[in-house]
Amino acid sequence: MLKRRPSVAIATTAGIVLLTLVVMYSRAVETLWPTSWYPAHLTSPVVDPFLIELQERTFHYFWDTANPRNGLIPDRHPSPSASSIAAVGFGLTTYPIAVERHYITRKQARQRVLATLRFLRYAPQGPQATGVSGYKGFFYHFLDMKTGARAGDSELSTVDTALLLAGALFCQSYFDRQNPEEVEIRRLVDEIYRRVDWRWAQPNAPAISHGWSPEEGFLEYDWRGYNEAMLVYLLALGSPTFPVTGEAWKEWTSTYDSEWRTLFGQQYLNFSPLFGHQYTHVWMDFRAIQDDYMRNRGLDYFENSRRAIYAQRSYAMSNPLNCKGYGANTWGITASDGPANVELENDTGKRRYRAYYARGVGEAAQDDCTLAPTAAAASIAFAPELAIPAVLSMHSRYGKYIYADYGFLDAFNPSFDFDIPLAHGRCIPGFGWVAGDYIGIDQGAIFAMIENYRSGMVWNVMHENKYIRHGLDRAGFSGGWLSASK
Repeated sequence: MLKRRPSVAIATTAGIVLLTLVVMYSRAVETLWPTSWYPAHLTSPVVDPFLIELQERTFHYFWDTANPRNGLIPDRHPSPSASSIAAVGFGLTTYPIAVERHYITRKQARQRVLATLRFLRYAPQGPQATGVSGYKGFFYHFLDMKTGARAGDSELSTVDTALLLAGALFCQSYFDRQNPEEVEIRRLVDEIYRRVDWRWAQPNAPAISHGWSPEEGFLEYDWRGYNEAMLVYLLALGSPTFPVTGEAWKEWTSTYDSEWRTLFGQQYLNFSPLFGHQYTHVWMDFRAIQDDYMRNRGLDYFENSRRAIYAQRSYAMSNPLNCKGYGANTWGITASDGPANVELENDTGKRRYRAYYARGVGEAAQDDCTLAPTAAAASIAFAPELAIPAVLSMHSRYGKYIYADYGFLDAFNPSFDFDIPLAHGRCIPGFGWVAGDYIGIDQGAIFAMIENYRSGMVWNVMHENKYIRHGLDRAGFSGGWLSASK
């Protein structure tokens, strides 16, 4: 286990002061060089020591909790859980970064990646309800940690498979040597990606379905933007074997106009929980590249996410629900654990609390005063001048309750102080509710986006992946690195 570094508490206080200067600096930079055109790290050239520690602790969630025999990673920890196939994708993304950060050796990373990919490639697939890991190249949302078979009645998930594939493709591009193990990594990723039958997942073509189950067939809904499933369409368009038509991207963007909002001083394409503005961006570098829709709006998806982050912070500052703790440096609402599914009233008002829920801001969005550190930490690559002070502040103010072996626990709620049965976590007298678990997908977004802030590594490696480039090309993206490096 990692030990807490005693210098971090001192560095955190100094860091908050430093970041005040960084904000002033970053605003000056923006007036000279539009946001979408400069590397993320230029807005904050100093890496606070706490971010370095947070990134290393977060990595160990994946390294320590995975089943080393098959590479499967639990959905949550320490509560017993099945593996989340999306968390496996984030895990695959962490291993090459860990090599570059000297947490593990390249050989150790290769061996963990190979264990994961060999399982994924040869795990049984088929239409039956039990004893298989997936069907038509897709994987079930949750798999048994030991056997790798479908867990419970989970669905065959297109978006969770896409998150898995993105991590695999990142490994394919990173492990580029002629070492036999690295050659095998590239081959296995090719075989896993090429067998995914995206066309089968289009019962209402050109849209792509949320998923399928052997009991019910295709799920009721199809993916249409704007949300985290942008990755689904880009990977489906880039497929060399079962590509969807170009009409699929038009279908994906067909709802965009109805989702364009002016919220808390920002105009942008809205998805209320912040994870929708983060997940695809973990692997896709959208700085200064545009599809037709964003070209017409005069911005890019990177800048769109920046605006969503600014809106969230402004919402926390306005604090319309009188939530305890909300403010300029304490914000971040997204999908996360919560205390319970119950309606209660105390001195902060009457409100409906939720257990796990996709919280957000905007019309009809749900906010029950639950904050998720991942919302701010995974925003660092977009708006470090806002996200870093928030992360430092949460650690400084609440760290003894919400920060432990693997970094930040999933969520906390200072407004919840009720003595009732809880769905998750615990209530601490004088503080409020805090989650008891880390969640794999939230840990993955924190880890990878800190790296994209620090070095741009994930983005830079993915620039070289032919499938990613092809998918972006077919979706109509051009400009920036995509055009310059052709």
